[in-house]
Amino acid sequence: MRNTYGLSYSPAMSTSESSMHSIYYENMIQKNTLYVVATPIGNLRDISLRALDVLMTVDVVAAEDTRNTRHLLAHHSITKKMMALHQHNERTAARKIVNLLAAGKSVAFVTDAGTPGVSDPGEILVDLVRKQNYSVIPIPGANAALCALSAAGIDATHFLFYGFLPARTGGRRRKLEELRSLPYTLIFYEAPHRILECVADLSEVLGANRQLTIARELTKMFETIHTCSLGDAIAWLNSDTNQQKGEFVLLLSGAETLDKIGISDQAQHTLKLLLEELPLKQAVKLAAEIIGKNKNQLYEIALLLKEERKQ
Repeated sequence: MRNTYGLSYSPAMSTSESSMHSIYYENMIQKNTLYVVATPIGNLRDISLRALDVLMTVDVVAAEDTRNTRHLLAHHSITKKMMALHQHNERTAARKIVNLLAAGKSVAFVTDAGTPGVSDPGEILVDLVRKQNYSVIPIPGANAALCALSAAGIDATHFLFYGFLPARTGGRRRKLEELRSLPYTLIFYEAPHRILECVADLSEVLGANRQLTIARELTKMFETIHTCSLGDAIAWLNSDTNQQKGEFVLLLSGAETLDKIGISDQAQHTLKLLLEELPLKQAVKLAAEIIGKNKNQLYEIALLLKEERKQ
């Protein structure tokens, strides 16, 4: 998730305090080591003291965008040698970092916002460093998906973090078809210029009755967390175009399972028999007349029964 550093706060400590703290902590930083450091997703105060300690005392900071990270470091009165590592140069930059580690240096890697490697660069770097038998130490912190999940009031017993869906409608719908029957809370990231078409596809493929939580601009000035049915989400987004701006986390309730749906075993059996002989829509229509249940509900049950037969 991309960060927007727009808020101003006092630095975590004064320059003199920072220097004393650096002298104390530098003996704890390991040489020949890569530190993977999580940074704020918006509010600059959402950075851990340990992350500041590492950024203050490593030899080099590798950053997805050195301009963004330089702003973060300056905010905390940290001056550090920097290098760029992003999705377009990760393999080349990773080899340079391995050379630094071989020379006895310590390196911190940060992305623009949140935890590196989670829908952001970092995987190639960490894999190469580990294969060269150098230490990789994670410094935990902010993550947009978990931040949204904690405030959504949605079932978090089991969840699937998917990240960004394909940008094109066809690819996006194919992926959603694969996810449709999963009973877990689904978590997606989405960009503002695709939010309307993404939500429309979610509703079309997964069904309008599911609960959707839209979390945008988390920890920033215009943070919004809104919960509604998936079928009502487009109208809510269109009611105020400002709600279509910023970085989005979408949390979607999982698919219903047969044991959660209030329908008798006999009714399920009737629907199963009809599905074996008739096309899905025709089977559902006839079952609704025989059983006396809502056709939309039976349609969802029929989809679950079809998924069961595939397994």
